[in-house]
Amino acid sequence: MDWHQLFGFTLSPWEIMLRGTVMYLGLFVLFRVIIRRRVGAVGMADILILVIVADAAQNGMAGEYKSITEGLLLVLTILGWNVLIDWLTYRFPALQGVLEPPPLLLIDRGRILRRNLRHELIAESELYAKLREQGVSDPSEVERAYIEADGQVTVIKKK
Repeated sequence: MDWHQLFGFTLSPWEIMLRGTVMYLGLFVLFRVIIRRRVGAVGMADILILVIVADAAQNGMAGEYKSITEGLLLVLTILGWNVLIDWLTYRFPALQGVLEPPPLLLIDRGRILRRNLRHELIAESELYAKLREQGVSDPSEVERAYIEADGQVTVIKKK
């Protein structure tokens, strides 16, 4: 067993610290200053971006790229595509219907639409939990309830 290979450094510790620092500060600026979510909801596309950026940033920090700049360029490219797609869906509303699913009705005038629950693979117990979060104890109190594109459940109570 080669103990040096297990516990030794393949890169200089200073290089590792510099790479980590630059990638952290670069991502910090991108996410805190440039990519601030206005609505406050995190959708599936946002999770996808986070996973891809994490992988790209890891390569920049671990030294699999020749330079930190290559890692930052890849992260900027990924985030650039995300911003462009967000801008296009804002600018051209017809694209929003293609790229984001419309809200799906789950309860209509107090009646649970089980077919729509099956379509989204939502158990009734999950729906009841979401209703309780909104202060509703029984579906009969609900005029309409929707599952939104970001996975949140919106409840409109009866008057």
